[in-house]
Amino acid sequence: MEFRHLVSFVMLADELHFGRAAKRLHVAQPSLTAQMQKLERFLGVQLLVRNAHEVKLTAAGMELKQQAETILAQVDRAVRLTKDAADGKSGSVAVGYNYLAGRKVLPDLLSRMNADLPDVSVSLWERRTGPQIAAVRAGSLDLAMTYGYPQAPEMQYRRLVSDIPIVGVIGHRHPWAARDEVSFAELAGQQCVLFARDQSPQMYDAIFAAARVHKIVLDVARTADDPGGTAQLVATLPMVGFASGPRADSYTAHGPSDPIAVRLVDPTPTLDLYAVWRKDNGNPALAALVDRLPEV
Repeated sequence: MEFRHLVSFVMLADELHFGRAAKRLHVAQPSLTAQMQKLERFLGVQLLVRNAHEVKLTAAGMELKQQAETILAQVDRAVRLTKDAADGKSGSVAVGYNYLAGRKVLPDLLSRMNADLPDVSVSLWERRTGPQIAAVRAGSLDLAMTYGYPQAPEMQYRRLVSDIPIVGVIGHRHPWAARDEVSFAELAGQQCVLFARDQSPQMYDAIFAAARVHKIVLDVARTADDPGGTAQLVATLPMVGFASGPRADSYTAHGPSDPIAVRLVDPTPTLDLYAVWRKDNGNPALAALVDRLPEV
């Protein structure tokens, strides 16, 4: 059975007149008659009853009309969705993000995507920089929102937010608990909680660059790759952890188990937030999302 025979049959079933149906289909009437005969032979049933005055559908013809209309609607939808996917108007895109991106970038970005491209599905994955970049390289993420970007020719990036301060995170029993800020030089002699460099290279390097300004060696007594783990450790041990300013702002120091943020100055280490994606990623939905990203 040919697809065009279904199209012709539905048109004829609507018109119940060979001449009018043939005109709408832009075919000769004998050609339309031949198509209907081929369709009936293929199905082995009579679809139409025709005399000199009228054309009627048989019970089989009425059933085929209903089924054929469903098929044609599905084909039209498939064509539309295929074209939309090629244009980035439908499909899916996987996005990684960190805390700052979740607060400052994603709300507006997702609103714009939903308003402009409601058929594009955006899936989200919150992780630190290192795991996000690894996922972009592996292809499980289309785009990452990270502190810094990899110096790699296969990557593209866009800066989204600049000069994000890094702060110290301490517990209520720490000697700095009543202070608003401390000089970075005062970290000399303090035990610190830090993460592995591959978790967030730019943040790690910014902290150690600030230490080199004062020629101090940080005493990394504990490691915690999860920000929540850092908060738990400093809340119970007399140590200093590190967090981005926006992350630290989320801490609410109501009780002894809640961490406290203290500004680091002279110098204040800072971060930049970037969107990062692979140059060879051909996902049209990614291109549509990138077009709607903010830029510093």
